Amino acid sequence: MAKLEIIIASTRPGRIGLTIGEWFESHAKEHGGFDEIELVDLAEVNLPFMDEPHHPRLGKYTHQHTRDWSAKVTEADAFVFVMPEYNSGFNAELKNAIDYLHREWQYKPVGLVSYGGVSAGTRAVQMIKQVVTTLKMTPLFESVAIPFVHQFLDEEGGLVPNEVMTVSATAVLDELVRVAEALRPLR
Repeated sequence: MAKLEIIIASTRPGRIGLTIGEWFESHAKEHGGFDEIELVDLAEVNLPFMDEPHHPRLGKYTHQHTRDWSAKVTEADAFVFVMPEYNSGFNAELKNAIDYLHREWQYKPVGLVSYGGVSAGTRAVQMIKQVVTTLKMTPLFESVAIPFVHQFLDEEGGLVPNEVMTVSATAVLDELVRVAEALRPLR
């Protein structure tokens, strides 16, 4: 049984990350490469800024919200981060969620679905790669990058992907399945 967690990074009111995440979740279900798929919304997880007194590598969590977050991340075999680009970087809520934990992330692949304006979130993607590799995660080369994201929203605010987005999402999922299986013995 392989589990994919799709983490929605943006917590901002009026965000479109949840819409993009729901599209990716639907595509992942159609793909069929994972036995279980869960959408994890950081707005609902609602972690305060780091408030643990011990370094995460020790695993000595004092707060229930950290223990709950640890359990959620531990149960996944692979991740997709659906992330905006803020000021040429990734958002603080995602960094905070990553920094809460240590061993829970290790030896798991991460696919990156980014969105924004002209750069399509690619600058944020490049920045997060140095963070996740420090945690022994494997960021994929394959990604989904959505430029001028609002052009892909319909009147109801739903995402209408183009062929490039759909083909890219399939490539991310194919590689996540392969890499998650390859890393399984290390987990």
